[in-house]
Amino acid sequence: MRRKLLAAFAAAALTIAGSGTAHAAGPTYGEYSLMFEKSAGQYWAGGTAAGQWAWTPLSATESDISWGDPKTWPPKSAERFIHAGDWVLLDGYNDGAGRPLTQIQRVTSEQIGDANCNNLQPIPSADGRQHYVKWNIPATGYCLDATGTIKPPNGSTTVNFRHLQKWSPPHACSNPYFTNQTCITQFEQWWDDNNHPYSLQLSRTLELAKGQGMAFTNRTTVPVNWNADARYYWHY
Repeated sequence: MRRKLLAAFAAAALTIAGSGTAHAAGPTYGEYSLMFEKSAGQYWAGGTAAGQWAWTPLSATESDISWGDPKTWPPKSAERFIHAGDWVLLDGYNDGAGRPLTQIQRVTSEQIGDANCNNLQPIPSADGRQHYVKWNIPATGYCLDATGTIKPPNGSTTVNFRHLQKWSPPHACSNPYFTNQTCITQFEQWWDDNNHPYSLQLSRTLELAKGQGMAFTNRTTVPVNWNADARYYWHY
């Protein structure tokens, strides 16, 4: 479940309007995330490895991403994403890449707006899956605001969540280990009531570097102030 993935970051200092028709124009989220390649990376904080990620493509349209501690890899959790038309959708979570979903995430409300989260408009449902990011990267930023639930297939428990995101267009970026890169930026905040009162659990800004992958930079303010930077990228 997403709580496991958020906990991985905390322990280290602690990683769309409706479905449309895909079109070939400009850069894509795939070029930045490398979600359909057997790609991986490691990010460092304070001079040591703070975490690792890896994509496990499952088909031409589905891929799982794992986040965890390099010392205890592979982690027993992953997120499943689906490329559908103009969007990448978040489907749910499992106990390891490629395994069946153990927690299914579905939205009850979604809105899209401008880069400052103004002029919000409803997003038509994609069978309840969360519109996570646009596949074709627009030249201007945009905001996504989703609320919903996370449940196991039998519906025995329910976690309520809100996920607010601001996505920024391509820009020049660098970190202590890489220079002269091109990145897109995801600012995200996450609220839930998973075994605690409903409250903000995560606030951070992440950059994704074109041709490199996830977590190029990580600037977290909640639950703690923490910075990490990608040091190694590879394919497996």
